[in-house]
Parts: sequence; C-alpha cells; structure tokens
Amino acid sequence: MLAQQLFNGLVVGSTYALFALGFTTMFGVLGVINLTYGFYFSAGALLALWITHAIGAPVWAALLLAAIGSGLMAVVIDALLLTRLRRARAPELASLMVTLGATLLLYSLTSSLLGVDIRRFPSAVLDTSAFDVMGLRVSVTQLLIIGAAFALVAGLVYLMQGTRLGLGVRALAERPETAELMGVNSGAITRLVSFVSGFLGGAAGVLIGLNYNAIQPFMGEQMMLKGFAVIILGGLGDPRGALVAGLVVGLLETLTAGYVASTWKDAVGFALLVLTLWIRPSGLFGKAAVKRA
Repeated sequence: MLAQQLFNGLVVGSTYALFALGFTTMFGVLGVINLTYGFYFSAGALLALWITHAIGAPVWAALLLAAIGSGLMAVVIDALLLTRLRRARAPELASLMVTLGATLLLYSLTSSLLGVDIRRFPSAVLDTSAFDVMGLRVSVTQLLIIGAAFALVAGLVYLMQGTRLGLGVRALAERPETAELMGVNSGAITRLVSFVSGFLGGAAGVLIGLNYNAIQPFMGEQMMLKGFAVIILGGLGDPRGALVAGLVVGLLETLTAGYVASTWKDAVGFALLVLTLWIRPSGLFGKAAVKRA
C-alpha cells in the first residue's frame, strides 16, 4: 500500500516539478511573475484534447504538438504584454497587474467559447492497460507521464548547461547589461525562454489531464496556486528547488489522500508554503538577499 502511494505520488510530483520548472525559469531569467503561465497549462491540455478528437493523433503526438502550441502562445503574449514594460524598465508590480488582467480575459474568452464542463480524452487514444511490477500496479499512462516529464527536464538541463543558447540564457539571467555588451541577443533569448516556459507549462497540463482524464478551462487556475507553493518551497528562480519541491508536494499530497482524507490533500502545499515562509523565506535552495545600508 505504501509503495503504491509513493509511486502514485511520483507520478503527480513529476508533473508538478515540470510545471514549476517552467515557471521558475521564466522568473529567474526574465525577472517577471507572469500570471498567464497558468493559462498555458490549461491551453496545453485543451489543445491536446482537440488534437486527439479532431485528427485521432496518438497521445505522444498530441503532447508534443500541444506543448509547441503553448510555447508559441507564450511568445506572442510576452511580446504583446511585457516587451514594452521591459523596455521601460517598469517595476515588477506592473507586469504582475498586466498579466493578471490578461489571465482573467483569457480564461473568460476560453470558458465562453468552450464552456466549463469537464472534458475527457477519447478512450481510443488512452492505453488503460496495467501490469504488476514488484507488487506495484503500473499503468502505461503513468509510465508515459513519468517518462515524458523526466525527458523534458533532461532536455531543459542539456539546453541550459550544454549549449551556447543556454550559456546566453544564463548570462542574461546573471548580468543582463553585461550580457548585451558581450553580444547576447536579449530579444532572441527572451523569446526562447518564453517559448520553453510555455512549452513546459503546456506539457504539464497535458500530463495532468492524462493522469486524471479531466480537462476544463480553469484547471490552470488551481495549478497556479500549487505552482506558487512549489516554487516558494524550492526557492524562487532556482531550478533544483522546483524539481525537488514538486516531487515533495506530489508525494505528500498522495500520502495525505491515501492515509488521511482526499479533502485535505490540497491543503498540503499551502501548509508547506506557510511553514517555509516562517522558517526559511528564501526556500530550500534559495539564497537570502543581502541588504546593505
């Protein structure tokens, strides 16, 4: 029983980690808290649902296409809403308020067009088969979720650590002015980071939709709250913290639902958030800011 709950927690936690990784990458490099990120999560799931219904594409193809669509959407929204603020060096509150308004508009438009009813993937594209592994019941869908999440994380790590593009991203995150003087194209890097963040957010939406087979326009709203809890627990802007905290929150939620009550599982993340802010405000891996007089 415990081993099964831990495995189920790993499945959920890997999607939380993926979602938080995209969010914290966007903040760490661009320095903005973009509240439209939760909409990319919903958009990815809805796009994958449409792709499977419209053309009968397999789940892996729907996942890839939906994630790409969410990434492109993130680039467009960033260009429309945040580029002007970035050029004017507006304070962080300005981007927060602009993206909050955009999020409300996007959710309203989507719900008015599609309704708020829960939608499900067609049974023909879902492999519901399962098999036993050392006493664990493992489904093909769960393996797809874990495999896709870890493959995307590995791809992001390689992009950031093993390529010239990643070097430019890290340079822009550390010293934006110096990076530009050294020839880094800040506009191209900004678009790349927006695309990668939207890609990860959309992919996380598809994986959560597959796990529960329940999709609706406002699913990103609740996930955004959990995402805040995860990135604050791990340390805002720290990729390692996003990965670890996402897995921890997923495991604790699953154990709470299995051994306490399912109605309490959503409170776990927020309890961890409050405790983190009380005990270590910078998060597990974050560094406390040094203030000088």
